[in-house]
Amino acid sequence: MNIRESIEHTLQCESDIIAELKRTVPEEQIEKVIDVFMNCKGKVVLTGCGTSGIAAQKIAHTLNCVNCPSLFLSPANALHGGMGVVQKGDILVLLSKGGHTSELNQMIEPCRERGAYLMAVTENEDSYMAKECDLVLKIRVNKEPDEYNVLATGSILATLSIFDSIAIVISHLKGFSQKGFLKIHPGGDVGKRLGEME
Repeated sequence: MNIRESIEHTLQCESDIIAELKRTVPEEQIEKVIDVFMNCKGKVVLTGCGTSGIAAQKIAHTLNCVNCPSLFLSPANALHGGMGVVQKGDILVLLSKGGHTSELNQMIEPCRERGAYLMAVTENEDSYMAKECDLVLKIRVNKEPDEYNVLATGSILATLSIFDSIAIVISHLKGFSQKGFLKIHPGGDVGKRLGEME
């Protein structure tokens, strides 16, 4: 396979993964996630290791952009005192493709004792993490684009797409406006364009 063929293959695989989400992600789970986020009395704390951690950071930022207070908690820091940021009324969202990330599993009981609502985002509903959480959002892809099926590329793209969709629904439900967005995003080209619309 040459360079062009490889790139086209990857893009086609990822496009197919996104298209499949409409059929494979349980609608009732997405609706429950939206309901939990909308009724959150605290903040949304997202955590994950590796690629899932990068995705968690992006999701936290997107939720903040629609006025849903969120932050990323490093699992390494969490296990060394960082769990103090998790308070009663918060939602702790644990992202792990296989559901076996030991750092995340160690956070479950302490955060439950602190009064957090626990949500697992994983493809493995039979994992310890999924079984111990209050809500599971199952996101699974048939195969990653790479030939060995080990790079979490398509699966993370799927996770980001689902949470982008959730964030946009939340923005509608909250009656989020351009004026409201300008108040939390006054900088950059976006802030300039929003300011010109006033």
